[in-house]
Amino acid sequence: MASGSSCDCESKFPPESQPTQPAKEYLMNPLPQPLNPKPYKPTNKLLGKVALVTGGDSGIGRSVCLHFAMEGATVGFTYVKGIEDVDKDETIKLIKQLKPPSSKDPIAIQADLGYESECQRVVDEFVKEYETIDILVNNAGVQYYTNSMDDITESRLENVFRTNIFAYFFLARFSLNHMKRGGCVINTTSVAAYTAVNAYSGGSEVLDYTATKGAIVAFTRGLALQLASKGIRVNAVAPGPVWTPLQPASMPAESMKGLGSSVPMGRAAQPHEIAPCYVFLACNECSSYFTGQVLHPNGGMIVNT
Repeated sequence: MASGSSCDCESKFPPESQPTQPAKEYLMNPLPQPLNPKPYKPTNKLLGKVALVTGGDSGIGRSVCLHFAMEGATVGFTYVKGIEDVDKDETIKLIKQLKPPSSKDPIAIQADLGYESECQRVVDEFVKEYETIDILVNNAGVQYYTNSMDDITESRLENVFRTNIFAYFFLARFSLNHMKRGGCVINTTSVAAYTAVNAYSGGSEVLDYTATKGAIVAFTRGLALQLASKGIRVNAVAPGPVWTPLQPASMPAESMKGLGSSVPMGRAAQPHEIAPCYVFLACNECSSYFTGQVLHPNGGMIVNT
């Protein structure tokens, strides 16, 4: 571990790849850590709240679901049917183990979030179950490796933008119909939106992904200003490199060995190091004066935003 790092987290990973996206967390070796081995101490920050998390079956989304549940929230999440069934079942099991008796059982809603009708259906199903939405976490995303603009076909570009930014617009629009004053939207962007030097060897290797993450930053700022008078806060989290299924699904296997090695802290994060940012932004007692802001858990990759 690099000096100055305070987490006993894995800093080196084996060459690893998966042929499909989204990838499967249960096939990763080592498994990502959604929970801190040094037990997280909840303090009922989200007691009584109801949260919808997209892409909650694995990676950062799973960790966010678990931390929200530990803090007392009722949690529902989306996943991709067939591909993510095993990870979805594991997340449901873990939420049930961690949630307090006062919160309702979790639900998982399968969806292809790139389409307006699917986002409408997700919100309708969620509200039918829980009646309201207090917290929306736009988190689901895809990423593809590229060496050249020629690799980015029209269909691929449309897929990346539909999943990574169209869905954020659609889900926010439909969720806001059920969100009262004191509610919040939290978007997942990336350190890639702020620096051309990322966890691999350069932002150009995930060019279309990087473009969507920049769009999410602008979307967060604009929507925050639009909703400020309604008492609804909108913020984002911009993680650096994190050991999640997105990595082996989109990057060359050999690059996994060096994931996070160029970060000042000398390693990639585990999901449990990112999720508390979402807890902070979701908790009105902690972040009531935050809107239009981006938190940067990136190991020191950027320190000036």
